[in-house]
Amino acid sequence: MRSLTRRVLLDTRYTLVGFPTTLIGFVLMLPGFAAALGTMVIWVGVPLLAGTLLIARGFADAERGWLSDVLRRPPVRPRYKPAPPGAGRFRRLVNPLMSGQSWLDLLHGIINLPFAILAFVLTVVFWAVPLAGLTWPLYGIVTSRIPGNVELPELLGLGDGYVVNAAFYFLVGLLFLLLMPLVIRGAALLRAGLGRALLTGVAELHERIDDLAQGRAAAVSAEANALRKLERDIHDGPQQRLVSLAMELSRAQRQLAKDPEAAQATLKSAISATRETLDELRALSRGIAPPILSDRGLAPALAALAGRCTVPVDLDVQTVERYQAAVENAIYFVCAETLTNVAKHSRATVCTVQLVRLGDVLMLTIGDDGVGGAHVAKGHGLAGLADRLRAVDGELTVQSPGGGPTVIVAEVPCG
Repeated sequence: MRSLTRRVLLDTRYTLVGFPTTLIGFVLMLPGFAAALGTMVIWVGVPLLAGTLLIARGFADAERGWLSDVLRRPPVRPRYKPAPPGAGRFRRLVNPLMSGQSWLDLLHGIINLPFAILAFVLTVVFWAVPLAGLTWPLYGIVTSRIPGNVELPELLGLGDGYVVNAAFYFLVGLLFLLLMPLVIRGAALLRAGLGRALLTGVAELHERIDDLAQGRAAAVSAEANALRKLERDIHDGPQQRLVSLAMELSRAQRQLAKDPEAAQATLKSAISATRETLDELRALSRGIAPPILSDRGLAPALAALAGRCTVPVDLDVQTVERYQAAVENAIYFVCAETLTNVAKHSRATVCTVQLVRLGDVLMLTIGDDGVGGAHVAKGHGLAGLADRLRAVDGELTVQSPGGGPTVIVAEVPCG
């Protein structure tokens, strides 16, 4: 109830305050635009038009601030193109004319008036009727005694008298009160929809393009880091073991004729080294694309990760659906890297992993009771996880105060 009341009050403020503001802007912008067009041939209209566009920008900025309350989203301001460095006075003067958003601001200021009037009228009516109807039993005692006064119920053929009038007006007021949140919300959204289309639509598109570009850059960076890590791990691990294995086999070959027993011991050592190398290669392959993930999905893959972790893991997977390969790979990689960090650095005694789908978002939550101190600053392991999630429009949140506990949440769109 409190949230509904707040919503109605915010929408009411938007429609009531917006009407006089829109009217003032209309009175300034339309004559200014007309006068600028009429005097353009003698160049007087150029600065006049530039000034009109700047006025439109000011009113548009105010409207954008109100839109954030109505549409429940952060305010988005377009990037107006600045004048080139070293531009002359005239170029700086006409700079507002070079921005397409300036013309959209002017268009909004002119055509917004009918929408503002409609929203204002609906808001006033749906506030006035409930107030007048619900309080009529109080002041109706006086108005019903006025000689010659004919009330609406009598005109409608419902009868006359104080009781009939009071019941009729009270019911009408109650009906309008029940419809008030819906009507006022619709009126506010009608006007706000025009504002969003003209004042923030281009800016939102630019923000989306920037997000996609950053996501692509993050994906490239994450893959490059993963390849460098894989190359380093192969060089420091299996490659050195294979070189050592080749040397052991060469020594065994030389020992076969002279000392068969020594050759047999060397071959036994080489076999043991081969097994260790295979184990390392399997561990490396799990960080690339484990077969269990592609064959059976996230739940078995996460269970396998939890089973290999040296810290006890409490696993809770509440979804068994299959998702896009990029989504599953991102979730798996985050879980694998995080559990590795928990085992190496956290000094935790227990770890929890939960995977749940909330609407169109797949949420992975990993917590431990370790020493804390984890963060996503550049140069740290979690920064690579954040980049990998951004590549699929995901987000990584880390809460890890000094002394613990640590909670890491990965959210990935999956709709």
